[in-house]
Amino acid sequence: MEDDKKVKKKSVIFFISLLFWTFLSFDPNFQQVVQFPDHYLISKEQIQLKGVWSKLVKVENDQIVTVSSAMSNSLGSEKLEVSYKLFGIFPLRSGEVEVMNPIKLIPGGQSIGVTLQTKGVMVVGQAPVVDESGKKMFPAKEAGIEVGDILLKINNLDVRTDQEVSNAIHMAGEQKGNASVIYKHNDQIMEKIIKPIFCVETGRYRMGLFVRDEAAGVGTLSFLDPISMQYGALGHVITDADTNQKIEVYNGKIIASTIYAIEKGKRGHPGEKIGSFVNNSAFTGTIEKNTLTGIFGSITGQVVNPYYKEAIPVGWESEVKVGPAKIYTVIQGEKIEEFEVNIDRVMHNRTDSKNMIVRVTDPRLLEATGGIIQGMSGSPIVQDGKIIGAVTHVFVNDSQRGYGVFIQNMLNETSQLVKNKAA
Repeated sequence: MEDDKKVKKKSVIFFISLLFWTFLSFDPNFQQVVQFPDHYLISKEQIQLKGVWSKLVKVENDQIVTVSSAMSNSLGSEKLEVSYKLFGIFPLRSGEVEVMNPIKLIPGGQSIGVTLQTKGVMVVGQAPVVDESGKKMFPAKEAGIEVGDILLKINNLDVRTDQEVSNAIHMAGEQKGNASVIYKHNDQIMEKIIKPIFCVETGRYRMGLFVRDEAAGVGTLSFLDPISMQYGALGHVITDADTNQKIEVYNGKIIASTIYAIEKGKRGHPGEKIGSFVNNSAFTGTIEKNTLTGIFGSITGQVVNPYYKEAIPVGWESEVKVGPAKIYTVIQGEKIEEFEVNIDRVMHNRTDSKNMIVRVTDPRLLEATGGIIQGMSGSPIVQDGKIIGAVTHVFVNDSQRGYGVFIQNMLNETSQLVKNKAA
């Protein structure tokens, strides 16, 4: 009888515990704490973390977190090692909170023309070489060179253009009969000895490759630092259209572009801005980095957003929330316009360019473009008076929705955070 009471008591305790943890598992605040990243950036005004968790988590100094230790790093920002404890007893998560000094940027929105030259020359296809007997040969392919590889040197000569590749191969065939080709394959530097074949169709020695040394397109400027004149744009990496490989930048620039037509997006077919470069551009910029979260460099000239005469604060990942926001982009000429969107979902713990789901709600933009279209990548997102990120991708089967990147992930690719901490 006594054993039965013990079993019932344990069952009741287990049942209550199960109900309690089930309740917590559906609580968005609990989920946010459980998903809390190992390293988190917040602004100084966010240091007081309040809310429903003040009733459940041990509170010290009116804060949800229990601070284990605090330190100031050599660059000026303050780091807090924090732990989250239910009732101050049960550990939930621990991590590091970095309290950032304020950063202010000017939101972009300008349509930009992007041109860049690759570091080396990219192989984008294979082509047969017809020799003097009429036989089709593939010397480079047979040697192991693949589409997506980057040609760096031929017979110790640096090659940066498709013409330099063509000339070096022809010269090697005429003089030596063999060509030493140094190239990059899957981030590894490799070397092959290839025998060029004399092509009767062109009258030149060839290896059987299609190559490309540059890329061009239209995108959107995301932000500008008015002090350093550093910019970020696109919000995603530039890849080669044929190989889908990241383009290693040797040289590149951005200039103003004008939009003269819109191809409206529809289900299964993303739309597109159709534009051209402006000859007398008010600004030009270098392309110093092509990264997962966009392109970055420095701008000279005049960059104006009519909605923001002055820089506005950066909104860190911790400040981004589900709800209304605004984007800035060009759909006609060079005029920046403001449009309403909604942040449908925020995805923490991602360091790529897909950190939030953005849905276009503005009837005028939906009528003009169908939603998010190609060329809109980089359009800045502003929420509660802070720049929080940029549009990056469109959902192929739902052009009203797409992804956005956190502004802090873009800033990680610049020296902006370092300069901010050192100030």
